[in-house]
Amino acid sequence: MGNQTLLACGMAAGPLFTVAYLLEGASRVDYKPFRHPVSSLALGRAGWAQTVNFLFTGLLSLLFAVGLWRTGPSHWGALLIGVWAVGLLGAGACRTDPVSGYPVGTPDQLQRPTRVGALHDLFSLIGFLALAVACFVFALSNSPGWALYSIASGVLFATTMALASAAFSQHQRWVDLGGLIQRVSLTIGWTWQTLLAVRILHT
Repeated sequence: MGNQTLLACGMAAGPLFTVAYLLEGASRVDYKPFRHPVSSLALGRAGWAQTVNFLFTGLLSLLFAVGLWRTGPSHWGALLIGVWAVGLLGAGACRTDPVSGYPVGTPDQLQRPTRVGALHDLFSLIGFLALAVACFVFALSNSPGWALYSIASGVLFATTMALASAAFSQHQRWVDLGGLIQRVSLTIGWTWQTLLAVRILHT
């Protein structure tokens, strides 16, 4: 596979992931996008769609990491994008536990997480941390504008993910906005990856 194609995979992953979860969330009865996490879409009979979404965009991001390794300015950055991709693949392979009352009839938070649910959270955390650090690594550039944008993206991505995590842990101040905050965070992260791919493709 050519380098241009590999880099284009990184450009496509974010928009595809976003469109897929928006469509899936809009079709679910009792699913509240402002409250519930994207991962909860993997639960229920139609959960296969979000699982495929995780796996497919994880694969695209992994191919992007290969392209970055071959052509990008930082092997460390490419490795971090690869870890982010593995986080997506792991999150897809391991379904989340019910959270914030979805699916209907489940508690807001399980007293003891299942092993699979704990693995989902671990893969997600590792992936989120890797993407945040990648923003800072790729900020090392001759372009002040890109450096500022990357640093801001890393800070905002990490901050909003921390707030979303607090919400899904049933922090009263944030719990009803957990899904919204997570979507803001994902948009920040995926937009940065898309623009990184565009930037490398045109250098």
